[in-house]
Parts: sequence; structure tokens; C-alpha cells
Amino acid sequence: MQKTAISLQDVTVDYGNKVALKSASIDIPYHSFTGVIGMNGAGKSTMFKVIMGLVKPQSGTVTICDDPVSIAQKHGHVAYVQQSEEVDWDFPISVYDVVMMGRLGKQGMLKNPNAEDKEFVLKALEQVNMLDHKLHQIGELSGGQKKRVFVARALAQGADILLLDEPFAGLDATSEKSLIKLFVDLKNQGKTVILATHDLLSLPDTCDRVAMIKHSVVAHGPTKEVFTKELVEQTFDGMLHHIRFD
Repeated sequence: MQKTAISLQDVTVDYGNKVALKSASIDIPYHSFTGVIGMNGAGKSTMFKVIMGLVKPQSGTVTICDDPVSIAQKHGHVAYVQQSEEVDWDFPISVYDVVMMGRLGKQGMLKNPNAEDKEFVLKALEQVNMLDHKLHQIGELSGGQKKRVFVARALAQGADILLLDEPFAGLDATSEKSLIKLFVDLKNQGKTVILATHDLLSLPDTCDRVAMIKHSVVAHGPTKEVFTKELVEQTFDGMLHHIRFD
């Protein structure tokens, strides 16, 4: 039996007049690559924010590595790469320094990086194939390279679980393909990767598990069992006609 990395049980999030999630339940195993799919506004980002402790549910329970969210965050179990980073691309900060920000939780705001911090940063940059760009200003990079840097920042935290919210947004096909390979490699290295995406075409060949979100969890499980025409149409209100199912 696979151990559970993240568990949501009967989670409800209500933003005043809008219910983002209602009685959502899902268990995500360790060392899996889960694709989270659903329409815009279906609750994917809200689910990620609940996992990160950024949004508190009105009801239900969330555990990460068998710990409550508050404890899991202190231990640094999860790193979150948001859909869009609020960055001044003209600010003169290097790729290396951006990734070093991932170590702030370990070193504290006022402490200088130690040898371990520097080792984590260099290893993270190497993992995303950006080591040769470490001294470049972040604003000089392409869209795909910037995404890689923010993934490296997440890796520098030392987290075993990565939450990636729409990492392919605004990227060309070549950059997307390159990032997909990176995420598969990270999963094969033992990371638990959870990816919210609109790209259903590459999902069957990329993710070993799928979670379908429509203000709750419509279905979740192994991709071969869950990624069916019937469930995809239910999740997207029958609006998809370009997906082929074997």
C-alpha cells in the first residue's frame, strides 16, 4: 500500500458568496506525479492554497506527511510554485540570489548563507539545468528559463513535495516540453509532483495519476483508470472535443 503524501478529507472553502471547494477529498501518494485538471475557477488553485496553509477551510481536514498543515510548513515538506510570480523583472537580482530566497526559511532573514545553503542552491540550479545562468539577471531570461528558476527556488527549500500551479502558462511548445521532462525527472528522483494544468493533450503520457476538480473532486486515481472520456466531459461540462481517448 502506498504511503500518503497529502490528504484532504471533506474540505470546504467558501469565499462569501462563492463556494470554491465543497466536501473535497483526495489522497495523493508519495513519489507520484499527479495532474490536477478542471475548468478555470473550478477550485484547483484554492486546493493548492489550502495545502500551503494560505487559505483556511471552513470544514474538513488536511494533512501533509501525516502532519497538520502548520507543522508540515515548519518542516518544509511542501514547496509551491505559483501560477504567476509578482516580480519586477528590471530589478537587478541574479538567478543565484532568486534561488537563494528558497533558503530563507532555513537560514532566517538576517543570517548570511552558510555552506549548506550554497550547496542546496547550486544543486537546485543543476537539477533544472540553469547552473550556467546563475549570474544572469532574472529579467534577461526567457519565459521557460524563468519558470525553471522558480522551480529551482522551490527545490532549494529541500521540500519533497512540489505544487506547481499552471507552470506552462504563456510558454511555447518547446519550453513546455522541456519543463515536462524536468518534472518527470524530479518525480523519478523521488519527489512528489502535483501539477495543475490545462494541457490535457500531454497529461496521459506525463502524469501517472489524475485528479479532476469541479468545486469538489470528481475523480482521482491512476491516469489509465481515471482519464476517461466520460469523466473528462463531466469535469469540463462536455466542452472538450479535441481530446482523443484510446
